[in-house]
Formats: sequence, C-alpha cells, structure tokens
Amino acid sequence: MDFELSEEQRMFQDSVRGMAERHLAEGALARAHDPGFPLDVMKLIAEQGLIGITIPEADGGQGGTLMDAVLAIEQVALVCPRSADAVQSGNFGPLRTFAEYASDDQKERYFADLLAGEAIIALGMTESEAGSAATDLSTKAVPDGDGFRITGGKVFTSNSPDANLFLIYVRFGEGIDGIGSVLLERGQEGFELGQPATYMNGEEWCALYFDNVYVAPENVLLGPGGFKKQIAGFNAERIGNTSRSLALGQFAFERAREHAETRKQFGRALCEFQGIQWKFADMQIKIDAGRLLLYRAASNADRGLPSAQDTSIAKAFCNQAGFDICNEAMQVMGGTGYSTESLVEYCFRKTRGWQIAGGSGEMMRNRIAEGVFDRRFSQRPPK
Repeated sequence: MDFELSEEQRMFQDSVRGMAERHLAEGALARAHDPGFPLDVMKLIAEQGLIGITIPEADGGQGGTLMDAVLAIEQVALVCPRSADAVQSGNFGPLRTFAEYASDDQKERYFADLLAGEAIIALGMTESEAGSAATDLSTKAVPDGDGFRITGGKVFTSNSPDANLFLIYVRFGEGIDGIGSVLLERGQEGFELGQPATYMNGEEWCALYFDNVYVAPENVLLGPGGFKKQIAGFNAERIGNTSRSLALGQFAFERAREHAETRKQFGRALCEFQGIQWKFADMQIKIDAGRLLLYRAASNADRGLPSAQDTSIAKAFCNQAGFDICNEAMQVMGGTGYSTESLVEYCFRKTRGWQIAGGSGEMMRNRIAEGVFDRRFSQRPPK
C-alpha cells in the first residue's frame, strides 16, 4: 500500500503552490478581512486551469480527479487561506452538483461563465426550520403551466451577496421523494436578497426570499425524487470543507512553529520548552491522521462522487483537528496569534464555522454510526 503521492501529483502540487506564492501571498491578510468574495482570485485560478478540475473536458473542465482538486485547494490555502474559498466555489460546492446532474442545455447556458470565473453559483438549502433536518424544508415549487412557482426562503447561503446563479432545494410534493432542486438567476422577479449579515468568519451572507418566483421547466435541475442525488453531490462539498479545515490548521501550525523557533522567554526559544514541544507533537499527529483520512475519501472517489462514509469520517475528524490546531497555534503565539494582524486568528474563526457548515460534527457521527451498524437510525421521535 502506497501512502505517497505520485510524481505527477507532486508536480501538480508544486505547480499550484508556486502559482499561489507568486500571485496570492501578497494581499493574503487583506483578503481575509474583506467580507466580499475574492472575485479577482476566481478569474486568476480560471486562467490557471484550477476551476472545474473534476469536470469532463467535453464540458469545458479539466478532466481531473477529486484528488487533484483536493491538492489544489490545499496548496492555495497554505499560502492564502481566503483564496481557497475561490477554489472551493470552482470545484466542490454547488458547481460540482450542477456538473453531475445538469442537462446539456443547462450546461450550455451556464457553464462557460462559471468555468471562466465570471460567475458564481451558490447553494440555497438551509431554512429557519430545516438545518440538519434538511428534509423538513418548506420552500415550495407549485406547478404553473409547464413550469413552477417558488415560494419560501433560505438562510446561511455562502457567497450569496456575489452569486449570479443559485441552486435551490425545493419541495415539489410531500415527503423526501417530493424534494428536488431548481436554478434561479439573480434579479428574477420575486427573488429578493435580504440585508447582508456578518458572521464570525468575517463574511457577509444574505437571506434569500422567494415570492411566487417563476421557474421555467428548463431550469429544473432535479425534479421530485432528486434529494438523494443532491446529497450525493453534496459529499463533494464536504470534501472541500474538510480540505480547507485541515489546510488552515496546517497554515496556523507553520506560523506557530516559526514563532516558537524565534520567540524567546526566560532566555530560551519557546521550542525548547517541553510543554510547547508536546503541543506541536499533538498538532503534527492530527495533521498526518487527518490527511490520510482526507486522501482516502478523495482517492476512493476517483472521478466520481465520494462515499458518504469516507466523507463523514474525514470531515468529522478534520473539522475538529483543524480547529484544535488553530487554537493551540494561537496559544503558542500568545498576543501575536490573537491579533488581527496575524492570519492565525482568522484561521481559528474560519475553522470554527466548518464544524457547523456542510453537516455538523454531530450529524457526521450519526452517519458514521449508520455505517458501523449497517442500518438507518432516524433522529425523529417515534410515531
């Protein structure tokens, strides 16, 4: 069993890292504190062939593997943590679900701008009464001629202030088999964005409101019965989340290591104190263990979608590990790490959110337990 990257993968890794250091290292702090999406980075990575990495060449993508996309997002995150969000948007999120299930007509209309970094697609899934219980969503799609009228709303939609296209989970009918999704364009009649709200990671997101929004039949992505397919596509979103969690933890680890080697107290470098050494040993263990779980989930998927079990295990571990590493790195660096002049505090804030977004740690553990016992455990009270 080989735990090393292939020569081709290492060359790709080095290429992405070199690009990031040339173009993204400068301005990394400013990007982290800018609530707006890094649109300039989207265009840059599109020029570098880092959008649509897993999408077939016939559709305008790069024809690579999920592992390639993981390597790309890691290397960008290790130079400019905020810029990794652009790689996520261009490879892992709703774009990946769209790529998997869109019709030829939908791809023809939307793919060119998305793959060129000229447009952003956002996911509208969570509602005020439907978070972890995603199947409780109430946004309705009511038939109107050949199309549908959408009524309802969404919350916590990443990139919503800047998105041009929205992949919206809707209810066509009762039960889980009644759930599917539609594509809405920014500015459609009846589609409104609320005032931006600021979150702990410094980003601004808007609530989405749908007041009798008309959706033509050609903008239905997945009709009734599409929920399970959408969640399968969402596993790729979770891999992107997982990759950034671990990479930002490693970013903080590297900054703390530099600090521990140069900062002196009591006439000695911090790294000479055993208490500090043990912190770094524990952080290194978490980085190595997390990367093995992450790479397993990505490599097992090859060019398809990752398995729910592999993804859940990797996400649960790496989300916690990334946050813990950032927390310990900040402790090692003291006031320097706590300052907004250090990207370590940004990584700390950012990794905290990923323990909630894309499936909480608790929900990932529920899914893992189902794999352990090979049975479904409903979280709902018995009827």
